[in-house]
Amino acid sequence: MVDQLAVHGAHGAYPHLIWAHRAAAAAAAAAFQLWCLLSPLRLVTVMGCCLSFSRRKGTLEQETFRPSEVAGNVKLYSYEELKEATENFSPGNKVGKGGFGSVYKGTLSNGINIAVKVLSTESTQGAKEFLSEIAAISDIVHENLVKLYGACMEGDDRILVYNYLENNSLAQTLLGANRSNIQFSWKTRCKICIGVARGLAFLHEEVEPHIVHRDIKASNILLDKDLTPKISDFGLAKLLPPNATHVSTRVAGTAGYLAPEYAIRGQVTRKSDVYSFGVLLLEIVSGRSNTNTRLPYGEQFLLDRVWTLYEQEELKLIIDATLSDDLDIKKACLFLKVGLLCTQDSSKLRPTMSTVVKMLTGEVDVESMKITKPGLVSDFMELKVTRKKANDLMLSSSSTSSSNPESSGNTTHGSLTFTAIENRE
Repeated sequence: MVDQLAVHGAHGAYPHLIWAHRAAAAAAAAAFQLWCLLSPLRLVTVMGCCLSFSRRKGTLEQETFRPSEVAGNVKLYSYEELKEATENFSPGNKVGKGGFGSVYKGTLSNGINIAVKVLSTESTQGAKEFLSEIAAISDIVHENLVKLYGACMEGDDRILVYNYLENNSLAQTLLGANRSNIQFSWKTRCKICIGVARGLAFLHEEVEPHIVHRDIKASNILLDKDLTPKISDFGLAKLLPPNATHVSTRVAGTAGYLAPEYAIRGQVTRKSDVYSFGVLLLEIVSGRSNTNTRLPYGEQFLLDRVWTLYEQEELKLIIDATLSDDLDIKKACLFLKVGLLCTQDSSKLRPTMSTVVKMLTGEVDVESMKITKPGLVSDFMELKVTRKKANDLMLSSSSTSSSNPESSGNTTHGSLTFTAIENRE
């Protein structure tokens, strides 16, 4: 009886206490659920940013960030804002295309010109992971690196916004079929070579964690109004899934920049960047693209040609003939030797980028260094043909064996996958 009265007193005499207790518990549960939802973003300060969720047909729920300022100096743009800036991503405003995606020139409503990079649809990162990566990239500042202004993340779209550089890329202004009217004097070329080397050394040795660019080439070296070089696309490899490649072999000459260990085995290290820089260095001094199939076979690959001339002690023959007034032939040949040191077949023998800077600025003696044979593109091609013939023979033998009633069991054949030499869909 006493127990019944106690229960009655708890639920009848003091109902407001029970209601308050239940309300507090419900509020605590709701708060906990909200914390769980937002906790992955707690390290990034978002000021006035509206976070919403939308569903697109055939996709999972995607986080959508509306325009706002985000800590880490990253501005978030709306898709409509960038669409208007690029005139609906007009082909006429397209200024480049690479393994990461297409680049468009755009003009914001305030008159500022921007470069808009629409990333490949292979990028499957969620908004919070994407935001974390670009926040880290935006904090990397160096005179010879392109500055990231901001991004757009709406639904499946992943777009980056950079400062627009007036003189485009080395691929178009120095090496392109339709060269610009910019005069690349020897002094300017030295400035570009040393600037790129310093930018890459910064990424390799001063940024924490260290960044391997993976795609150093002429089209990723942009030039400002003073022809100061800026490396683009650094840090973007993390924005693609591990099984995706951003190296587009459909882009002319890309294979010529790839180190042997990268092209054949897919091994990527800072030394594979050094190799790519070495090829770029040869291009800048010679004024030639690394690959030109219009030339006789023995001269199609720049690195092969430079090595042959080095062995013949005739390096000066590969120097750009358009250089005249301020050309320092001795220094130009030294730069070519640095390029050969960077492209040696053994990655262990290649110098670090900080050492390369010292070589180019005369702080380290290059003439006394032994230069071993580089990893030549022609060797890759011969290996590719040999492997293809071997694989064809294996398939033929396998087909014959399978039709033979005496054969039984499964046979596994080794194969070599060229991740960079062959075109990939």
